[in-house]
Amino acid sequence: MRRTKIVATLGPATDNPQIIEELIRAGVDVVRLNFSHGTHEEQKRRAQWVREISEKTGRVVGVLVDLQGPKIRIERFTDGKVQLRQGDKFILDANLDKMAGTKDRVGITYKSLPDDVKPGNTLILDDGRMALVVEKVSGSEIHCIVAQNGELSNKKGINLQGGGLSAPALTEKDKEDIIAAAEIQADYLAVSFPKSADDIKEARKLLRDAGGYGGIVAKIERAEALRVIDEIILASDAIMVARGDLGVEVGDAELPAIQKDLIKRARTMDRLVITATQMMESMIENPIPTRAEVFDVANAVHDGTDAVMLSGETANGKYPVKTVQAMGRICESAEQHPLAKVSDHRVHLTFGRVDEAIAMATMYTANHLNVDAIAALTESGATVLWMSRISSSIPIYAMTRHEQTRRKVTLYRGVYPTSINFEKIGPYNISSKVADILVEKGIVKQGDRIIISRGDLLGDEGGGTNAMKVVTIGNVRAETD
Repeated sequence: MRRTKIVATLGPATDNPQIIEELIRAGVDVVRLNFSHGTHEEQKRRAQWVREISEKTGRVVGVLVDLQGPKIRIERFTDGKVQLRQGDKFILDANLDKMAGTKDRVGITYKSLPDDVKPGNTLILDDGRMALVVEKVSGSEIHCIVAQNGELSNKKGINLQGGGLSAPALTEKDKEDIIAAAEIQADYLAVSFPKSADDIKEARKLLRDAGGYGGIVAKIERAEALRVIDEIILASDAIMVARGDLGVEVGDAELPAIQKDLIKRARTMDRLVITATQMMESMIENPIPTRAEVFDVANAVHDGTDAVMLSGETANGKYPVKTVQAMGRICESAEQHPLAKVSDHRVHLTFGRVDEAIAMATMYTANHLNVDAIAALTESGATVLWMSRISSSIPIYAMTRHEQTRRKVTLYRGVYPTSINFEKIGPYNISSKVADILVEKGIVKQGDRIIISRGDLLGDEGGGTNAMKVVTIGNVRAETD
């Protein structure tokens, strides 16, 4: 079974319930709704399709809402585009009409940009395809010298090399979108361009105030976020290594080391991590990935990422289902490498919580004993989160009565959501019922060995996990005091 989860972005190429069903059957674990595009009604319709098809197929699928954030862009040219050559003078003008761009100047969406830059700064446009060096700032005008040739067209993004833009992480649009995310009951909310832990805390408060329960994902896109990365990770439920804007700000050559460090930090701090951007981008147009893309996905798996993400490949691509299938094959193959099966995570630490200690003991036992599956009875999903931080080839089944928890764990590496109703099971029949469920699903068979973790106060959300038990299928007896 594939342990690394796949996040797929929905868009025009998937706006059909049949295509979404094919994506889910192909192995999508979480769908991403990109609020940079489309209306609230369009996104709500997509979320509804996912919920209905998830129910139909019996595959639990999470929903991640991705906020647009303060995407800083140029405005529009009268002719749609201009050709700029190295050495040309070019002006970014905050006061220019948004439709009046020429070969000499263009408007900008972020009106405070002149206050954030100074002579000598380098502005990167269109994801690194063009570069402008700031010569001087005069009022609303940023006078630049073109440092890199290229064609510049409408609405391309702007980044300040090295970071330092003062734009807030949450715009007014984002705050409206958070309310929509709560109405959708999104399982995760991704915050774009956070600069500090306070940005994450604000997003969480706004989501809770709107009635949402989802976890918060910090998209690491700004260079300055790296300076306070531990605080941002701890404030979040997950991070996304968003390699597009981050690569523009820090430089492409720095990205591989940063990606590895971010994944390691997140796992060490018991947080989730998604690796994103251009993972299979050639498959927007082609039915097979490049060898470089195969290596990219496999390396992210070896690094320990919880999930790999598809953006334009599924939202706008010609082969969305084939792309998911190809990514799944790469992940499965990469997971067979010994690097993906070993871990020394927290082995030398002392634990302050009983449930965390039980989670670690379960994984240590499973990795050093011939065990076929782990069944973790959980209310909130905390136990399986800790378990999923330990690299292993043994599947972890999050057995819970809560639909919200089942959808939340769809992002956890190596964890599979499973429904169980504790209230209909006698306190001494839990192990046999768990064994029956795993056998019925074809997960284990007679003679297989499993580990069950549970709490004495089963069904009590404040109870916590305090016990683990090694069980052989076909030899399960009722528990007694």
